Amino acid sequence: MHVHDLITDSATLANLCTRLSAAPFVCVDTEFMRENSFWPDLCLIQIADGNEAAAIDPKAPGIDLTPLLDLLVHNEEVLKIFHAGGQDLEIVYNLTGKTPYPLFDTQIAAMALGLGEQVGYSSLVDSYLGIQVDKGARFTDWGRRPLDARQIEYAIGDVTHLAVIFPKMLEKLRKTGRGAWLDQEMERIADPKNYANDPDEAWKRVRIPGRKPDVLGRLKALARWRELEAQGKDLPRGRIVKDETLADLAGHPPRKQADLARVRGLSAAWAANDIGGRLMAALQDAPPLPASELPARDDRKPGLGKDGALVADLLKLLLKIRSRDIDVAAKLLARTEELEALAAGQRDGLTLLEGWRFEQFGRDALDLVEGRLGFTVINGKLRMTRQESGA
Repeated sequence: MHVHDLITDSATLANLCTRLSAAPFVCVDTEFMRENSFWPDLCLIQIADGNEAAAIDPKAPGIDLTPLLDLLVHNEEVLKIFHAGGQDLEIVYNLTGKTPYPLFDTQIAAMALGLGEQVGYSSLVDSYLGIQVDKGARFTDWGRRPLDARQIEYAIGDVTHLAVIFPKMLEKLRKTGRGAWLDQEMERIADPKNYANDPDEAWKRVRIPGRKPDVLGRLKALARWRELEAQGKDLPRGRIVKDETLADLAGHPPRKQADLARVRGLSAAWAANDIGGRLMAALQDAPPLPASELPARDDRKPGLGKDGALVADLLKLLLKIRSRDIDVAAKLLARTEELEALAAGQRDGLTLLEGWRFEQFGRDALDLVEGRLGFTVINGKLRMTRQESGA
């Protein structure tokens, strides 16, 4: 594979993108810094198609990234390959308001190919190529210029290895007939709504006990205020106010701005400064959270009861057995909340009762809940037995 020098000018980048636009797929990765900012600071973009690979410097003076962004979000003839690409997709979304499409995430594909949940990039490379990835440059300062040769070599390796691994994964998916298993998951991660920083949704990231509408209403107002402050100042949320302080303010709201001086986690200066005033304005008249927005109760098992909880435990055991038998990550087959819903009597809207999941797991799960399937121990080994008379 031909590896280019670091691309720092618009003409070279445009020519590269013209060539890559004819490729069946491109592997993409980014390096960024966000320890001191709200928005990820994009420092490097790596791309490869199996024939050539390049690293692009988005900080190069005057460089026009438009051809690259067009390739990623507008050219639907080229499949975009990522590994655990959530933050890469967020960066593209922040730049364009769109996500790369169509896309393929090798971490998700690994779930269907027996490599477990959330397999790391290094483990994937070792598994498919027998190569030990040099991790020494992972935590380097990508914002520093000039980048040295070791940094660039490390970064490009992420996409050159991926360009070799992806066809191998694709072939294995074809042989096992599991390619269709991934369609729904790939569509899910491609949804732009996953990457929009909606201030009105920010409260859902903050852990707080209880479900009191007035407390949660104040939390929603405060989280919205913090999100806007953090975005406007380009600072991490925690640099404005930490989550635990936000939750404390929602649960025990100060009556006047001067009381902020006594709030743990806030500077005494907030009792009189502008940001303290904006915090108080956010709290003032914050409406209670509507019933339609209230989170599920902590027990989250309406109608489940003690017996239902035991049935849910049996379903989890069945899931463990089945995921082991067919060598697929359990999380890809079914999620805990769906098992609990099935045990509680729900049948509609459960993905485990649809498509390939029903064939591989859902049918047996339903039979277990409805008394047509049981467990037995034969020669010290757990077996499932079908009770036809119970149908």
